[in-house]
Amino acid sequence: MSILINKDTKVIVQGITGKAAAFHTKQMLAYGTKIVAGVTPGKAGQTVENVPVFNTVRDAVKATGATASVIYVPAKFAADSIMEGIEAELDLVVCITEHIPVQDMVKVRRYMEGKKTRLIGPNCPGVLTTDESKLGIIPGNIQKRGHVGLVSRSGTLTYEAAFQLMNAGIGITTAVGIGGDPVKGTDFIDVLKLFKEDDDTKAVLMIGEIGGNAEEDAALWIKENMKKPVAAFIAGRQAPPGKRMGHAGAIISGGKGTAADKIKALNAANILVADTVAGIGETVVTTLKNAGIYEECHTC
Repeated sequence: MSILINKDTKVIVQGITGKAAAFHTKQMLAYGTKIVAGVTPGKAGQTVENVPVFNTVRDAVKATGATASVIYVPAKFAADSIMEGIEAELDLVVCITEHIPVQDMVKVRRYMEGKKTRLIGPNCPGVLTTDESKLGIIPGNIQKRGHVGLVSRSGTLTYEAAFQLMNAGIGITTAVGIGGDPVKGTDFIDVLKLFKEDDDTKAVLMIGEIGGNAEEDAALWIKENMKKPVAAFIAGRQAPPGKRMGHAGAIISGGKGTAADKIKALNAANILVADTVAGIGETVVTTLKNAGIYEECHTC
């Protein structure tokens, strides 16, 4: 099993005729993703990697039965692209685009209210269900199939964690990069709920960073609701207050959102937190051993 996507998910690439989208379309197809359509206004009738291009998402859905899309369009068009996917009643929209203005995403969040579509991102690496399908830019060769779910605010740390787990003989069901912007579609708890219900996911690795209170909220939810073991890492321990570190949402403001606050909350929920980036894989291994499921999850 998996969450969000699998080998049967029919996918649309929004902005497919752009250079970045065309490159990643080729990579996603090579991984096994079932891309059935692309969308670029005014480019209907063209093809990219033998994928037919349509003018609108609704046209693409009508012709192909697609249920998900991945967005590679410039920031000034991204909010409209997300809302187009929502209007077409897709189950899932994954937005890779970064630097989308906060006010645009506030508009998107309001538009999403009462709608069926789940949004991952923006400013995220996407979703990858191992050996089945990927929507986004997560490299397919850095993770193996297994029983650990991965959810992360950081794209680069998603890759690093997946690679460390693979080297430790630990595989992943689905990796979800939720993005580092302050206003986004899906947060930690949303993904944790999905992993909780997935029988194939035996444990979870959660990677957070400074800024906001999503990690603290997730820690409390885990303590009250999650029976599966969770390991974690928090980036930004050395970040000075008031200075944004990388992501728009990675900023300590008013003394809130520090790495220490987040680690304290996670520890209070009996979650083992890696001290350094290099220790993420080892921390997951220790968590699995403490839970008595290491042999079950170790596939090397």
